[in-house]
Amino acid sequence: MKIGAVLVIIWLLIGTLAAWQRDYFSNGKTDCAETSTIIVTIVSGPLNYVGLNPKTKCKLPEPSR
Repeated sequence: MKIGAVLVIIWLLIGTLAAWQRDYFSNGKTDCAETSTIIVTIVSGPLNYVGLNPKTKCKLPEPSR
């Protein structure tokens, strides 16, 4: 069980490194699409280095008047 936890942590660290290299953390102001892109990049981990470049779009409902 410990080896699985270590592998998951390493996987997520590699994904965080990929997000950092793409400058996703440089902008202080984030929206739904940018936040979800960061999360998907981190979760995809090492797959980022074999050509995966995840991007997401968010469409939030407009507030009523």
